[in-house]
Amino acid sequence: MGRVSRRARITRFRTDGTVSRRDDVLAGEEPLEIRFQGKSFTVTMRTPGDDFDLVAGFLVSEGVIWEAGQLISMRYCAGVDEEGQQTFNVVDVQLRPGTALPDTGMERHVYTSSSCGICGTASIEAVRKSSHFDVAEDGVRVPLEVLAALPDRLRESQALFEKTGGVHAAGLFTAEGELLCLREDVGRHNAVDKVVGWAVRAGMLPLRGTVLQVSGRASFELVQKAQLAGIPVLAAVSAPSALSVDLARDAGMTLVGFSRGNSLNCYCFPERIQAQVPAAAGS
Repeated sequence: MGRVSRRARITRFRTDGTVSRRDDVLAGEEPLEIRFQGKSFTVTMRTPGDDFDLVAGFLVSEGVIWEAGQLISMRYCAGVDEEGQQTFNVVDVQLRPGTALPDTGMERHVYTSSSCGICGTASIEAVRKSSHFDVAEDGVRVPLEVLAALPDRLRESQALFEKTGGVHAAGLFTAEGELLCLREDVGRHNAVDKVVGWAVRAGMLPLRGTVLQVSGRASFELVQKAQLAGIPVLAAVSAPSALSVDLARDAGMTLVGFSRGNSLNCYCFPERIQAQVPAAAGS
């Protein structure tokens, strides 16, 4: 089971008066420190696993890299716990010469929680990133029945959620519904970063013609991460925020919310969704 999840002894109470003891499985959550050429930049809380994907996706989300060649190496640094075991909780990154490092004046000396994304930033304009990819020109068309089925397909592939019930998921799909990559994490923005990081390390950016399906809501930071990766369609099982709709509209991205199997809401650019319109009665 390792650090991705662990067992805990719990007491279960029922309203009928019965009390029982049993083992439960919890999703792992540990800090990950990201360093650039030996200098600490940020610490984020995440579910251990796919850490290099997470860091690479974080760099895309920060606007630092947008192609595989800009990322020279990533390595775990020395670090041990109280029992002397390697923690694998520090990753040092080396970028290609000429690649601008993140602004160290914005160095994050506080923990970034596993759910916050861009919390703590005073101005939305300060966190808007310029994308190197234009999703507005992406002419992908996604059949409605394919798009509506993605939440179930995502859920069926969530191995860690099946054990713990305590993680978010992000899945990258083709317009035909083929699953390209799925990642899980206690943080919804981490799950997306892990997917984007997998893609940039494989040299796949921009992710033209794809759909990003997420298990939670569609927040501003998730729309921005999708835009920076060149993803034209973002779908969520829950609601978008007003600001995420504004950003998706500005970016030319199709944004879908409340995707629940037999219906979904499209907030902008519905022309990318191919729906069969029933013939009129008597026609």
